[in-house]
Amino acid sequence: MFLSINSNKCDTAHASAGETRLTSKLIYAIFLLTSCPEHGAVLIQETKTKSVAPDKGLSRVKERRIPSLQSATDPSIYVAEELQLVEQTLLRAIRSREQTLTDIAAHLIEGGGKRVRPMVTLLAFFGLGGKATQDIVDIATAIELIHTATLLHDDIIDGAETRRGKVSAYKKYGLKSTLVAGDFLFIKAFEFAGKFDDTVVEWTADACALLTEGETLQGHFNRNRAVTLDNYLEIVTRKTASLFHTGAKVGAYLAGTSSTLIEEAGRYGLNMGIAFQMVDDILDVTGHPDLLGKPIGIDLRDGNPSLPIILAVNAGESAVCEAFEEPEPSEQQIAGALTAIKSSAVIADAKQLAKQYASDALRSIKKLPPSLYRNGLKTLVQLIVDRDF
Repeated sequence: MFLSINSNKCDTAHASAGETRLTSKLIYAIFLLTSCPEHGAVLIQETKTKSVAPDKGLSRVKERRIPSLQSATDPSIYVAEELQLVEQTLLRAIRSREQTLTDIAAHLIEGGGKRVRPMVTLLAFFGLGGKATQDIVDIATAIELIHTATLLHDDIIDGAETRRGKVSAYKKYGLKSTLVAGDFLFIKAFEFAGKFDDTVVEWTADACALLTEGETLQGHFNRNRAVTLDNYLEIVTRKTASLFHTGAKVGAYLAGTSSTLIEEAGRYGLNMGIAFQMVDDILDVTGHPDLLGKPIGIDLRDGNPSLPIILAVNAGESAVCEAFEEPEPSEQQIAGALTAIKSSAVIADAKQLAKQYASDALRSIKKLPPSLYRNGLKTLVQLIVDRDF
């Protein structure tokens, strides 16, 4: 199941390219606020796109090194310099005259993460002949800012206590400030995406729309025993895979390659993103809390329809059905459900599904021209599927 992202051009007969890009940014800002009424009114102030010296009142944030994927063939080595540029650009992007916004964004951005989405974008770009480094760094930064914004909002929705091994921004700074910080990051992302042509702006905005749709669809099936595997795939395609899909596709597009290879790169990102989420879901049952940076069983506690839960519910595992449908399951119910999942064939079946989507991603890789960057995209899929925390 693939979602296609439309790339129809806007009518620019009566507008300059600069006016069109600005209009696209403003349309998206309106979309963000009107499509999420629970966010309330947020004051959006247009910021300059050129580099400016930070105000003296802003905190100085330390440069964060990209963590290794613990592999001799770590794919990040092929784009290490560009990833560091993304890191530096992220730190500049989150600076605000309102210190709280900077602090909340830095709390998450400096808190870990392997920058997998920017890595995919960079590898696709250079693997298909891209040369203009600053352009791809800007769009990779936009992709990561969007991802970070969704994490802030997800923690609010889920009432998450922790994120990446430390207290979540939601718990540390409160609901209102974290919510506004997420909106701030969305708009900052479009400062970068808005520099490009209509196609890039549209694809990026479409990805954001899919993210919100995926979150809404997941909410519909929260603690809903009627959820099916097809429902799950639709949720994951929108909520998680859309950014991988967009990053890879935009990377290929900006490299100037053929439409066939652009679509193939997008297909790689989509299937890799689905496999990525499936493995995350499995680790929520089988992983080690210290290595994951969060407790296991979160999906059961929150009633989220993850892959192992759906497979177990559909198989009639009573302990899982009971914990999944219970508005506030006890720790005993959670433990019993996790044990039931691990002692059944569910985990093996879930891993097999993840490998199927990973294999689809690898088939797309074979159609890209040989290069070290293509090797990096291949290795990235293998590392994601082989995660075992």
